[in-house]
Amino acid sequence: MTEKPPVVIIVDDDASFRSFLVRLIGTVGLKTIQFSSAEEFLASAPLDCPACLVLDVQMPGLSGLDLQRQLADGRRALPIVFMTGHGDIPMTVEAMKAGAVGFLPKPFRNQDLIDAVKEGLNRDREARTKLAEENDLRKRYDSLTAREREVFALVTAGSLNKQIAHQLGTSERTIKAHRAQVVLKMQADSVADLVRMADKLGIGVGQH
Repeated sequence: MTEKPPVVIIVDDDASFRSFLVRLIGTVGLKTIQFSSAEEFLASAPLDCPACLVLDVQMPGLSGLDLQRQLADGRRALPIVFMTGHGDIPMTVEAMKAGAVGFLPKPFRNQDLIDAVKEGLNRDREARTKLAEENDLRKRYDSLTAREREVFALVTAGSLNKQIAHQLGTSERTIKAHRAQVVLKMQADSVADLVRMADKLGIGVGQH
C-alpha cells in the first residue's frame, strides 16, 4: 500500500509568520496546510496521512497547550512542534512531558524547525504503522470462533493439546483441529508467534 504524502499543519494567529513557515517548510518539499487558530483547526476534518503540527503556544482563544490537551483527550494525538515568543521553563516542561517533539523559542534557527518537523513526521509514520498492525491483528482475532478463542488463550498460556482437551471436555483430535484453524486464521508461524500476538492483544486465559 502506497503511503500518502505527509502534511505539516501550521497553527498560528500571525498570518505573515504562517506564510514564512509555509515557504520554509516548502523548501524541503513538504506540503503544508494552515489555520489561524486552534478552534479553526479543531473544526477541520482529521487527515488520513502522516502529519506533524507546528503550533504557536500563545494565541487568542485556545492556547497551544490547551490544543495539545484537547487532541490527547480526543484520541487525535499528533506529534507537535511548539513555537513561542514567550516561553518559560514550566511551559516547556509541561509540553515535553505531554509528548511534544520540540519547543522552539522565536526566533529559532530554520534548520532546527525543519529537523523537528522531520522527527515529528517520522514519529507519526511509526504510530500509524503500529496502529494499522494492531487493527489487522484484532480483525484476525475477531475471525476466530468462541471455541477457537478458548484454544488460542490456552495454547498461548502454555497448555498442551491433551491438557486443553481435558479442560474443555473434548477430544485431543478436536483440539488439534481447532489449533490448526487458530494458526491459519491468525497467520502465525509458530506457538511463539501466537504468544506474541496474545501479548499485543492483551489476551490470556479467561480474557477471550
